[in-house]
Amino acid sequence: MAKPKTATIVGLQWGDEGKGKVIDHLAAQAEMVVRYQGGGNAGHTVIADGKKHVFHLVPTGILYPGVTCVIGNGTVVDLQTLQGELASLKDQEIPTGRVKLSDRAHVVFPYHKALDEARESMRSGDDKIGTTKRGIGPCYADKASRTGIRVADLYHPERFAERLRHVLDEKNAVLVHLYRRAPLEYAPIHDAYLELAEVMRPYVADTSALINEALRAGQRVLFEGAQGVMLDIDHGTYPYVTSSSASSAGAAAGAGVGPGALHTVLGIAKAYTTRVGGGPFPSELHGERGEKLRQQGHEFGATTGRPRRCGWLDLVQLRYGAETAGVTGIVLTKLDTLAGLGDLEVVTAYRWGGKTQARPPAHETDWEETEVVTEAVAGMPADFDYNGCRSRDALPQEARDYLALIEERVGVPIVAISTGPEREAFTWCGEPLFQ
Repeated sequence: MAKPKTATIVGLQWGDEGKGKVIDHLAAQAEMVVRYQGGGNAGHTVIADGKKHVFHLVPTGILYPGVTCVIGNGTVVDLQTLQGELASLKDQEIPTGRVKLSDRAHVVFPYHKALDEARESMRSGDDKIGTTKRGIGPCYADKASRTGIRVADLYHPERFAERLRHVLDEKNAVLVHLYRRAPLEYAPIHDAYLELAEVMRPYVADTSALINEALRAGQRVLFEGAQGVMLDIDHGTYPYVTSSSASSAGAAAGAGVGPGALHTVLGIAKAYTTRVGGGPFPSELHGERGEKLRQQGHEFGATTGRPRRCGWLDLVQLRYGAETAGVTGIVLTKLDTLAGLGDLEVVTAYRWGGKTQARPPAHETDWEETEVVTEAVAGMPADFDYNGCRSRDALPQEARDYLALIEERVGVPIVAISTGPEREAFTWCGEPLFQ
């Protein structure tokens, strides 16, 4: 059977599943990596040669020479953040000429961040969305309302000036009269973004054309998603979600390719569950065990530094995510984190609406009432070198049973496991994808 030429990488939980490491591993055999949605709120972490790299906008494949790294039209781009990432890469003598930015991507402006912060500050308690306050949601809202400014607009100065003035007048009216915030000045924003446009000019391209050309040439292309299915604007725990299609369905539209180009979909999941910010989390652990899981897994946000909420593996949510994203294989990460925690539990069903349910609810009220049905699972021994393990069969019996249980309940094979933060701590459970 011919090897697939593309793979789409999707988070199956609430983000932070380890997508960056998986993409970094696969990028070694790829010619192109395409980021297709999200913005600077993402934080993909890679540890290579003992050094930690965190990428917010630049695709993870940049660490490999010869890999073209595309920031697709489905993203929203903070050009200041991108400029900083590119400068940092140059300081590390990592060439950046392989980065390509879509001329159709929407631009995050200071008024987006101001609105993001103002709206979140107006919410209280459980009403807080948990936004990173990086302007992602307001920028996507402008895109949907057709008032957004795209990268291409920056290279038409007269039209850009006209559109910016019109949009800023509207945003200032909201900031001043609704949120009681100071208005933003036009000239500094106008001038700064024209300067940023010149810095970015060498990177800007019709990226859809580049990707389709690579596909026609038979190149190996990775489509890199941000966040996870449970944060998807349509299929996640609305309204506690991101503002884009974080599932595999977003890859075709966000990269500018036909859906037939998406051959293999790899769903990335932790061996337990985490979430940052507000919103439903039925399997959340409180107290000592939740804190121990957080500390053993180093569960602090790569973008915000916020402590992540931690809980048992939720097979209801995982099955739903795998089905929604159409995954063909699961990559399970952080299996080693469960070592030494004692006996474990996994969530096998929900109870809400007076019934036992096999799928998550749609409405937040039902989420608030959701109780979990759990099943006890044998704990994993602490005296095993998980980081040094390079074979599924070499894992302790308890770990092998845990993987088999996931496959049985989710209905998708586990094709690879990650048992440590380093590049090398990655094991295929069969034939590698791109080799």
